[in-house]
Amino acid sequence: MDSIAGGRSQLEAGQLDVEGVAGIAAAHSAGYAATGHLLGLLAALPSPTKEGERFWSNLWRSSGTAYLLPVNIKALVLRSLAGEGTALARQILSAVDEMTPPQRAAAGEVIGQALVESDHLPDLKTQVIGELWLRDLELTAWRVLHADRRSDDPAGRKAFLNAWTSV
Repeated sequence: MDSIAGGRSQLEAGQLDVEGVAGIAAAHSAGYAATGHLLGLLAALPSPTKEGERFWSNLWRSSGTAYLLPVNIKALVLRSLAGEGTALARQILSAVDEMTPPQRAAAGEVIGQALVESDHLPDLKTQVIGELWLRDLELTAWRVLHADRRSDDPAGRKAFLNAWTSV
């Protein structure tokens, strides 16, 4: 059985040319990079352990949303670690969308305070740091979803090229 599977993968790999491999890599690299950045942003926050419990509780109260609580994103984070970040990105965008402007400002303050303490950035205002973090999180989640919706579609690329060259 192993020799059959090995032969099949060699046959499939033999049918790929450099352009095909480059196309596959390009189609997925933006999504993987964005998912990695999304996880990096979450890693900058206090860990979801007993020590970070106060932070996560404060974030929940200030943001008015439970979408970002570790219990609600744990499985999505683990899937993202395996390279599948679209569900986490959707959850994050839902959380940000649910926040009112005052809740977003309050959440930014909580996040900024945690980042100032962990990154030793005392000269920057916590509200500014938190808002930048939230914006980065939101834009990165959008990038994950945007990269996922693009496909390696030769007909679509050709139609795009034709549309722009005929203008």
